[in-house]
Amino acid sequence: MGGMRFSFVTFLCAFVTLVLASPAAAQVPGNTRHIAIELIAETDTPAAGSEVALAFASVPEPGWHGYWKNPGDAGIETTLDWTLPQGVTAGPLDYPVPQRLLIAGLMNYVYEGPFAQFATLKIPAGLAPGTRLPVRVKSDYLVCTDEICVPESAQLETVLTIGDGAIAPARRARFDRWRAALPKPLGSEATYQVAEGGFRLAVPFPAEAAAIDAYFFPASAGTVNFAAPQAVTRSGDLLLIETAASGAGGPPIDGVLSVGGGRGLSLRAVPGIVAAGPEHAAEIDWASALLALGGALLGGLILNIMPCVFPILSLKALSLARGGIDEDTARGEARAYTAGVILTCVALGAVLLALRAAGASAGWAFQLQDPRAILILLLLTTAIAFNLAGLFELSAPGAINRAAASGSRGGTGGAFATGALAAFIATPCTGPFMGVALGAALVLPWPLALGIFAGLGLGLALPFLLLGYVPALRRRLPRPGAWMDRFRKALSVPMFLTALALAWVLGRQAGVDGMTLGLGAALIVAVGLWWMGRRQARGAQRAWVPSAAAALLALGAVMLVEREPAAAAPMLAANAQPFTQAKLDQLRGEGRPIFAYFTADWCITCKVNEKSAIETADVAKAFADGEVQVLVGDWTDGDPALGRFIEQHNRAGVPLYLWYEPGEPGPRILPQLLTKAMLTDLPGR
Repeated sequence: MGGMRFSFVTFLCAFVTLVLASPAAAQVPGNTRHIAIELIAETDTPAAGSEVALAFASVPEPGWHGYWKNPGDAGIETTLDWTLPQGVTAGPLDYPVPQRLLIAGLMNYVYEGPFAQFATLKIPAGLAPGTRLPVRVKSDYLVCTDEICVPESAQLETVLTIGDGAIAPARRARFDRWRAALPKPLGSEATYQVAEGGFRLAVPFPAEAAAIDAYFFPASAGTVNFAAPQAVTRSGDLLLIETAASGAGGPPIDGVLSVGGGRGLSLRAVPGIVAAGPEHAAEIDWASALLALGGALLGGLILNIMPCVFPILSLKALSLARGGIDEDTARGEARAYTAGVILTCVALGAVLLALRAAGASAGWAFQLQDPRAILILLLLTTAIAFNLAGLFELSAPGAINRAAASGSRGGTGGAFATGALAAFIATPCTGPFMGVALGAALVLPWPLALGIFAGLGLGLALPFLLLGYVPALRRRLPRPGAWMDRFRKALSVPMFLTALALAWVLGRQAGVDGMTLGLGAALIVAVGLWWMGRRQARGAQRAWVPSAAAALLALGAVMLVEREPAAAAPMLAANAQPFTQAKLDQLRGEGRPIFAYFTADWCITCKVNEKSAIETADVAKAFADGEVQVLVGDWTDGDPALGRFIEQHNRAGVPLYLWYEPGEPGPRILPQLLTKAMLTDLPGR
């Protein structure tokens, strides 16, 4: 039945293709292509007798998608028509790991974002240096939205010149990034069985290797029902996938096993006996889930002492210390603040899980890998700092003012907004218990994962929640007085420092120009807030107008800031080298003790550890005496290779500290808060 449906859909799609390919195809406004394709050679000067990779770098318009080799229940595979110089041959197209897109019960294997297909040209030997090789190719493909499909054709060309085969560093980096999305060979044979309408696939896969939202993409039709859900279980070093069959099976089948984070393994499965896996629910380790929930609670609680969160918490606590507040109001604000924190954490967690399900290698605080998010945070912290310093009082027009009265003035709307703000601003921070908890969340079913993110929010909100519900705690707060104003102004200092740190991070991501743009936007916000404060002091109507205009101008900068191309990461410790898997393998082969740490510019905990422990003279001497090699993995730009390595250690983000002892089979994972003594003791253990 599945095969009949596939045939029908393919026929229908082909029919639509022919119709759309007719002159009447002018139904597409502007008749422009919806996937921009660029043909790029890895080297423009290949050597005679060598091979050169060509990338079809493709960028679909928002809302449109292209198709994998096997498009699924609908769609058409890309075809190429080459025009090559004599003796030059082209290999088949290689595709990156696809995504799933279910539309009206039909499963599509697609690419909804930028992707690159590869083809390899074989250059004949004996060509003289300087020989020009014009390469032309006509690519026919289908591009669709959820509602319409359009056949498109692109005429692409490039010219190669026989040379030394050198590859420019920037070009190599682009190809490395694209190749990272290609499935890697499994290296061993899988087994599949079709029985009683079901399809079972057994894939050799190490028990310690992470597999997140694993999914099998068959390379051809006739064996697997594409739209049927796939149940994934693990049994030791075996990963089992069970779904509905669409045929009787028989010959070996090829496909790609997606294991999360954009990673995939190409495999061939031969017919055999595959035992049914346990019930999916049975694989949930409830003890580990509860442990992760406890870690999230503790981690969230510790976040309250971070410099970007502590002023906000203190301000809310002071609002309860002021006189005249009744029990109901205190509890109402506590509930609203808690709701704001938890909902924001859950929302961030949901987006994180969605990104990972779509193939992105994202971790906690994923948004901080985008300089636009950093700039927004910079503007927010600047405004909060000036508010704490007394430059102006929070006020908003009309209904907004009534619904979200300022945190300092009370009100459940303001308390909710303050909680959401605290959770958002806390994302650059991490601490003990958080890393393991959030790492566990990424391998649990999504309802449990969201529960752990909610636990993180509850931990973050717990101090204010207790203050709201325990009158004895509120009575222990200092009595209201003039000191509250001085304390509030003092709290502006850590918030200004947070803004300064964010400006520095912006400079690392967007360069000097980006940092200048961000500081200029912060200055505009400051002037607008100062003007508003002056108008507030005079009792002027619509005092908020200057600040609103300034905010609009400043947000315009968000549209302009761009990430600079990745540069070599600066070495943050003596004798440090950039982390690569190859370098790690080499050093381990030499029997060297290794301290590998993974950091990011937006990770405040990382920076604290580096300044207080890793970069100290005592640690440098201890590492030098013990001949310890330091490797640094900089995850500021979200490098997917580093992200996958971090995931392998059951962590969702940085910091991650690993100690490799010679002769030991694996690394020891160090705590997320380091001390000098902890590091200096490592070489002598």
